[in-house]
Amino acid sequence: MYTKIKDTLLAELAELKEQGLYKVEVPLSSAQSAHIDVEGKRVVNLCANNYLGLADDPRLVEAAKKALDEWGFGMASVRFICGTQDLHKTLESKITSFLHPVVQDEGGRPPFEPPALAGSQVQDEGGQWDTILYSSCFDANGGLFEVLCGPDDAIISDELNHASIIDGVRLSKAKRLRYRNRDMADLEARLIEAKDCRYRLIATDGVFSMDGYLAPLDEICDLAEKYDALVMVDDSHAVGFVGQNGAGTPERYGVQDRVDIITGTLGKALGGASGGYTCARAEIVEMLRQKSRPYLFSNSLAPSIAGAALATIELLEQSGDLREKLHANTAWFRAEMGRQGFEIPESDHAIVPVMIGDAVKAAKMADIILAEGIYVRAFSYPVVPQGKARIRTQMSATLTQSDLEAAVAAFAKACEQVG
Repeated sequence: MYTKIKDTLLAELAELKEQGLYKVEVPLSSAQSAHIDVEGKRVVNLCANNYLGLADDPRLVEAAKKALDEWGFGMASVRFICGTQDLHKTLESKITSFLHPVVQDEGGRPPFEPPALAGSQVQDEGGQWDTILYSSCFDANGGLFEVLCGPDDAIISDELNHASIIDGVRLSKAKRLRYRNRDMADLEARLIEAKDCRYRLIATDGVFSMDGYLAPLDEICDLAEKYDALVMVDDSHAVGFVGQNGAGTPERYGVQDRVDIITGTLGKALGGASGGYTCARAEIVEMLRQKSRPYLFSNSLAPSIAGAALATIELLEQSGDLREKLHANTAWFRAEMGRQGFEIPESDHAIVPVMIGDAVKAAKMADIILAEGIYVRAFSYPVVPQGKARIRTQMSATLTQSDLEAAVAAFAKACEQVG
């Protein structure tokens, strides 16, 4: 039997290579950073999710070492058996308060006196919020929808949502509806279509990772309130650096108290290791602790990751310097690439896709740019739609001005050679 499937797999792999869709992994010979060692060469890294440059930050490394010494290497258990340490609850509480800070009045006092709260909950005027940790945001999304929504409900999802949302929605028995990317008229039409359902849940990325577009959360929340729907946002490409304090797209749009569910990752701006979370209304989180399968059947987050993530959030609460540097790098690179004639989707996000169109040309350009000392990768179908291949670059706070200038020059050379 394997001989038959082997021949089929080899033929499909050969077809992927011919179409320019074959993905090659190039091992790094150094720590993840703004400058990395690849194939014996030191290059500028322009395609990591390392937005704030913290993946190899000595302060996080030290925090991870300290957690190893104090809490051990691994948990060897799921959370509800014997896999919950004080460290996990502290991190959950820290994420909750980072995403839902209690606003102070002009006298520096909280606007109300919240009651004593158990566990990791935080309360604001909209009620209690809580956070639950997962081994990844993929698991957070995968374990969300089937817990909340049944056959009498509807999930209304943006067409460009991340694969983890798509897979999570598929696990639910709810009615599934899609609306065109960031198209509020189409979203309203789908909400009307779902008007007879018990619950309606709007699901969207906060930032669409292939384009760098932000979801218009203020308009989405307006429609959600008009049609009595819940709002869920995967904010993996925003938390840490989008918004005045880095609390993500809900903060950017002033809707922190109107978004019911936020999922996110610790594997991008918040240190870059692994781990994910869901921060939501407290009752939602409590139900996830009881029924979410990736939470119930996966090992707890490693103590070293939890300790470093905790240190990351504390660092971001103390200073906005990294966010400011990232925004400056992004603005310069976007403007200069535009002046060079490259097609860049309009946004101010640190994801800066350079649109090529043809998959083969995109792959050839990426190879030339890498040879010039700038590490980039081409993205093509099925990661992006057919005919919309691109080289997705991502800015980092630790990139220097000379790094960015070298990157622009490398793109110009590759464009000239490939045509």
